[in-house]
Amino acid sequence: MNTIDTTNAAREVGNSRLLELGARIGYVVVGLLHILIAWIALRIAWGIGGGSDSADASGALSTMANSGTGPILLWIAVIGFAMLALWQFLEAVINRGEAMDRAKAAGKGVAYAFFAWTSFQIWSGGGGSSEQQTEDFTAGLMENPGGRILVGLVGLVVLGIAGYHIHKGWTKKFLRDLREHPGGWAVNAGRIGYIAKGVALLIVGFFFLVAAWRANPEEAQGLDGALKTLNEQAFGPALLTLVAVGIAAYGIYSFARARYARL
Repeated sequence: MNTIDTTNAAREVGNSRLLELGARIGYVVVGLLHILIAWIALRIAWGIGGGSDSADASGALSTMANSGTGPILLWIAVIGFAMLALWQFLEAVINRGEAMDRAKAAGKGVAYAFFAWTSFQIWSGGGGSSEQQTEDFTAGLMENPGGRILVGLVGLVVLGIAGYHIHKGWTKKFLRDLREHPGGWAVNAGRIGYIAKGVALLIVGFFFLVAAWRANPEEAQGLDGALKTLNEQAFGPALLTLVAVGIAAYGIYSFARARYARL
């Protein structure tokens, strides 16, 4: 099969109504996870119920698993994330735009595939915390020649993604991802949500740079570590509450995206 045939086949799959439905379900799951992460962050900020859960995707999925309909919700998450991953990979294949757009689509595909796998692991009773995975990932990079440079590059990439989120939220460029205007409430939620996620990722990127500087993988932190570190600062609970509200806003925007996304 030549390149043209492969692209045409990918385009046919991408136009599938079943894939579109699955991807839209995936965005609903994204919204639910962000609202759960926001709730966990609020518990951490104000010591509700001990505040011991992880304020990240693994913590949100574990919270989901402990609900009465946990197994069903986790399978919906697996399917939704898998469909989103497939759709992004297809976009990377058939997109005739710039190489950067195709690279972003491929990167998102990898991220959604990771979330699908994490959801499956939690459903099957396995999987570790995201913080442990971050530390293990950093330690693995450190073991390579030039490992500190690699970890530093990861930090710079995360900082770049953080800046992209903040810019996308401030300029409302996320509206380009939608087929029509979703309404004022969704736009406001999107702006607040993208900026809040960007702020959280700035902290994550900073920790990777610190890990590279000190050659210590334990310094690297994921979203949970970043939010808990924020909580330890002056006025920490108030600051963490603001970020939690922003993360919840992103979840609300994701519900609108499930309906209006350009697929």
